[in-house]
Amino acid sequence: MKSLLSLLLAYTLLAAVPLRAQQVAITFDDLPLHDDLPPNQTRLQVAQQILSTIQREHLPPVYGFINAIDMEDDPTLIDVLKAWRAAGQPLGNHTYSHVGLNKQTPAQFIADIRKNDPTLIALAGSTDWRYLRYPYLWEGATLTKRHAVRQWLAANNYKVAQVTMNFDDYLWNAPYARCAEQTNQTAIASLEKSYLAAADRGIQIARETSRTLYHRDIPYVLLLHIGAFDARVFPQLIQLLRSRGFTFVSLQQAQQDPAYAHDPNQPLVHGGTLQHQEYVARHLTYPSLDNPTKQLDALCSAKSNQRDLQ
Repeated sequence: MKSLLSLLLAYTLLAAVPLRAQQVAITFDDLPLHDDLPPNQTRLQVAQQILSTIQREHLPPVYGFINAIDMEDDPTLIDVLKAWRAAGQPLGNHTYSHVGLNKQTPAQFIADIRKNDPTLIALAGSTDWRYLRYPYLWEGATLTKRHAVRQWLAANNYKVAQVTMNFDDYLWNAPYARCAEQTNQTAIASLEKSYLAAADRGIQIARETSRTLYHRDIPYVLLLHIGAFDARVFPQLIQLLRSRGFTFVSLQQAQQDPAYAHDPNQPLVHGGTLQHQEYVARHLTYPSLDNPTKQLDALCSAKSNQRDLQ
């Protein structure tokens, strides 16, 4: 009996130990530009700051998803995309004009995808650039739209670049630009604190929902944006992920997991992570992020009393 109990205890302990460290692939949306800039910083410098962190932290390839429309008004922004490629990082398709599928017909949306292709062909060449990141993660408010676009993607060798970890990082970029203009270091420090707290909550939700759906951690795909504050806090975010037991993989490696092969076949009015889609399809209540929009909008604004975020 004693040996049987020892065997059961050993099995329980073994089952509790993950077979590998948790994995995450990092991706950036909205190349070559996203949101406001602080004084004396350029779009190219933002990209270079992110690329330096990728190199310094020895990260695997990091996809940057592009909207080529931005270069209509400022052709020099192609330097951002060239820098991304020169650093050995891959590019993917975020549609030409970043208009969500919910606001277009499938034909219009597909045309917007295709309009991005020439820039990708010119810059990404023979690399695997046929990944689509849906703007706003809107995959279709109706099944008709969802199916029409997915059928076209499959017929044209495109894959959906899903998101399985998110914390609305884009919300911090505009407040940072305002606070930097005011040289309000106290406010910037509070932005860093709240950003990392939101990231930690996003990690928690990703793991919680993955375990509910798949009874395990999947390799996650993290959505970030090429904003000035994202670039500033990126090293701290990497350290947070490492402190939570994560190692880093490429988008291709993450999406080899069977979880990414399943289509939830779920229309959503608003976009969501892959787990969110699965939750709605299974009639489950998806856990929510805290929404700091009001506090962030007030910080360093004309009407703000410049109180720190709590």
